[in-house]
Amino acid sequence: MADIFDVVADATRRDILAVLLERETTAPESNGEISVSEIVASLGLSQPTVSKHLKVLREAGLVSVREEGQHRYYRLDRGPLETLEDWLIPFVSSDAAADAATLAGAEAFDSEDLRAEQLAFASRLGKAFAETAHQVSAVVSPNKRK
Repeated sequence: MADIFDVVADATRRDILAVLLERETTAPESNGEISVSEIVASLGLSQPTVSKHLKVLREAGLVSVREEGQHRYYRLDRGPLETLEDWLIPFVSSDAAADAATLAGAEAFDSEDLRAEQLAFASRLGKAFAETAHQVSAVVSPNKRK
């Protein structure tokens, strides 16, 4: 199976995922399902091209298919996208962006200073995670507070 990053790196596959997401949000009565011919019409691509990309998306677990006679109906499956989300979160959080900006100027530091900066960032991240976990457990289990 292809790496999820390789799968979504292709613009055509991202376009197909966008069509599936649009169907899910604009036509809830369809259960998010859309036929291959509708995807072809929406993107203006050939049916063999769309089918080839849908196969890659299906093998990666990003779409599921329901067969009905000669027709295939696809819908989005968000599960594998959690891998992408987990990888992206540190890059899109405000603290990480500030730390990334700090690290962007790291050329002025030698490698030892850079490692110290990375350790400091990891420490801040760990502390923030521990504090958040503590707050969540206090809310979820208020009787277990010390």
